Amino acid sequence: MALLEARVKSVLSGDTLVLTHVTNRTQERTLSLAYVSAPRLRREGDEPFAFQSREFLRELLVGKVIQFRVIYTIPTGAKREYGLVKLPNSGGRELPELCVSEGWVKVREDAGRRDESEDTVALLDKLRDLEARARADSRGVWAPAGGNIDTSYEVADPKQLVESLKGAQMDAVVERVLNGDRLLARLITSPQKHIQTLLVLAGIRAPSTKRVNPADGTEQPGEPYGDQAQQFVELRLLQRKVKVALLGITPQNQLVATVLHPNGNIAKFLLDAGLARCSDHHSTLLGGEMASFRQAEKAARDARKGLFTGHVAPKAAQAGADAEYIVTRVLNADTIFVRNKAGKEKKISLSSVRQPKPSDPKQAPFGNDAKEFLRKKLIGKHVKATIDGKKPASEGYEEREVATVRVGGSNVAISLVEAGYASVIRHRRDDDDRSPEYDDLLVAEATAQKDQKGMWSPKPPKTKQYQDYSENLQKAKMEASVLARQKRVPAIVDFVKSGSRFTVLIPRENAKLTLVLSGIRAPRSARNPGEPGEPFGQEAHDFANRRCQQRDVEIDVETVDKVGGFIGALYVNRENFAKLLLEEGLATVHAYSAEQSGNAAELFAAEQKAKETRKGLWHDWDPSKEAEEHEEPAAANNGGAEAAESVPRRKEYRDVMVTHIEESGKLKLQQIGGGTTALTEMMSSFRSFHLNSANDKPLPGPPKAGDLVAAKFTEDNEWYRARVRRNDRDAKKSDVVYIDYGNSESIPWSRLRPLSQSKFSVQTVKPQAADAVLSLLQFPTSPEYLNDAVGFMGEQVFGHQLVANVDYVSPEGILHVTLLDPSASKNLEQSINAEVVREGLAMVPRKLKAWERSAADTLANLRKFEEEAKKDRKGMWEYGDLTED
Repeated sequence: MALLEARVKSVLSGDTLVLTHVTNRTQERTLSLAYVSAPRLRREGDEPFAFQSREFLRELLVGKVIQFRVIYTIPTGAKREYGLVKLPNSGGRELPELCVSEGWVKVREDAGRRDESEDTVALLDKLRDLEARARADSRGVWAPAGGNIDTSYEVADPKQLVESLKGAQMDAVVERVLNGDRLLARLITSPQKHIQTLLVLAGIRAPSTKRVNPADGTEQPGEPYGDQAQQFVELRLLQRKVKVALLGITPQNQLVATVLHPNGNIAKFLLDAGLARCSDHHSTLLGGEMASFRQAEKAARDARKGLFTGHVAPKAAQAGADAEYIVTRVLNADTIFVRNKAGKEKKISLSSVRQPKPSDPKQAPFGNDAKEFLRKKLIGKHVKATIDGKKPASEGYEEREVATVRVGGSNVAISLVEAGYASVIRHRRDDDDRSPEYDDLLVAEATAQKDQKGMWSPKPPKTKQYQDYSENLQKAKMEASVLARQKRVPAIVDFVKSGSRFTVLIPRENAKLTLVLSGIRAPRSARNPGEPGEPFGQEAHDFANRRCQQRDVEIDVETVDKVGGFIGALYVNRENFAKLLLEEGLATVHAYSAEQSGNAAELFAAEQKAKETRKGLWHDWDPSKEAEEHEEPAAANNGGAEAAESVPRRKEYRDVMVTHIEESGKLKLQQIGGGTTALTEMMSSFRSFHLNSANDKPLPGPPKAGDLVAAKFTEDNEWYRARVRRNDRDAKKSDVVYIDYGNSESIPWSRLRPLSQSKFSVQTVKPQAADAVLSLLQFPTSPEYLNDAVGFMGEQVFGHQLVANVDYVSPEGILHVTLLDPSASKNLEQSINAEVVREGLAMVPRKLKAWERSAADTLANLRKFEEEAKKDRKGMWEYGDLTED
């Protein structure tokens, strides 16, 4: 009989093959090896050496093209064919001869009874001779021991099995491919113990194939591409040896596993071919590997392969990717309000996460803690948001954009989920409006649940009940007496009622109160839609909302009003908010309460600044109308003391460092606090940035006066923020002033770089060098004595942390200060100002301004030191009294 060709699809036992047509794999036939029999693999228990016998033939033939001829058939039941197989590229070797010689099959006792031809007799004699040699050598089934393998077909405790084998890879043989994502595999847990069970491929879901219900015989049609997915896996894995890693179990207690083909993970190959989709349910099992699965799925979708043949890409979100915003309000733990650089505000929701459900009695108590967690993390911060899609309107909610929001490079949603303050939304399979870090969110949620964090804790949170002390006057007075003794009390602005009226929370006191800003009056905004407000009232309200809503602030309580409101100061980022309102022209100074607060000079200076720039309420200000009101008669050096008695000297102490003294005696101060802390952090990052050679970029062109640049200081070769004052184009040099320290120098353009990075901008950290002069001093006009004064002041102040009393703030913003050394000065009379006068390097001004006359005691003390310096002929007095005619 002529030789036929076929491909070996699988091996049922050590003597039976399933063959397919070489080109048409749907045509199958079963061929048993003639005249021999092998031990059987059976569910009730394998015969000895059955697996080893099958393995010999499987490793030899599966997937290969062979030649065969049928010797005889037995027409009992299904027609069975028996024949001989010629091995490819083996030099003429055939089966069953090789199997008999290796001892994996036995010659049938009834072989040849119906065929006594010479060829048959010769073949049987040869086979029996080979069998005798195998038996003599104890080969294969003739071995005295080692043939029994304990094979389980049921897994009693799948969870325990996964735990015992988790993280380990084991050999397995794929016995059957049910569909693209489900296999029947024999797990080789040890040489003598096997488990044959169903495996679900981790990370994917493939379309199902046609199924028949065994109960009633009804047929359930397969899903599109189900047969292709099944054939794809069958072609590559059926009866192949693979590596299996158990990861978990399904809700139906089926084992979830990674199955590794010699060329890689079969699940990823299915995704590449478009024959499966990612399964979100397995994301936490795969961890980081899920990201590569998503990429493979996306590539197949973009290429419209397989399941995605008719895919139509959704319209991209209109908002720009990775846009910068400032967070203005936190609505709840998954929704925030942001404002772009143009000042436009919008509401966005965090992608793929949900706040603790208000309808869930276990989750609802954590809603406030979750909102507070997000508020602390985001409010007022610069964030980057990437719009991932839109959440459709449902359950009374309007349509809104969903976005991935990052602060400092970290995904805020992941931080929320890690803390147990949000859950991950389970998206529909076709829902692409999800977070690009969806798998990381699922991992974070699983970890939070395991660690019982936040709303996954079995214990409810501690509830914080705020006592409303503005409810009535009696309660307000009681709490005001406590708060008035404290300075800069930490608080949170819960609600902005108007430009100068706020509802604030004081967590450490469990107090809630209405705070009214002292020293100013802000125009009233409209209370209800349609009602008129005062001019610039809405602008003041909006400004307060932008700067204060939900911010961490500090308050100083001074007194209470008639209805239980607390009157005092509110500090945002350590700046008096009343002063900010005045500078924007959105409030006016209330003279009496300003004097009572002790901040009158600062507030009047801020108001004057707004007037001069014609801001807000002062847009049509005419200075001539106020000229008479602001004229101050000059005071002689022996006058003004009586007037000073009615106005106590201002006391406003600040911790400072003097960073520079100009040739004229003017100072540059850094106020120690939040600003200098931010400067220290920024300068560390600033230096690291400029040490990186990748950032060594010159200016794009010649600098212009007023430009902000990074400049390399000549003295220490470090980089600092600077402003260009003037340019010498011929010498290619610029005069720059270092905005955080106040000193200046002329340096070549080669030592300048662009200052275009937002994290180093003056909006992020404002210039720290403030202009100041020593109060109540007049320096000599002689350059020699002036240089001596500057040198002496430098010895007193450089390298020391000092205390400055801000005696006055000029309309130009220059601070008039009395400098005190905390280790030596006990009061305002024992100051560095006084030491300069004592050394004869300055004198008391002969004409005093109104604010200077209020310091009668200090003036008397300075005049005493001045007289002593004259008497001892010190400094500028060495040749006598300069003031004598």
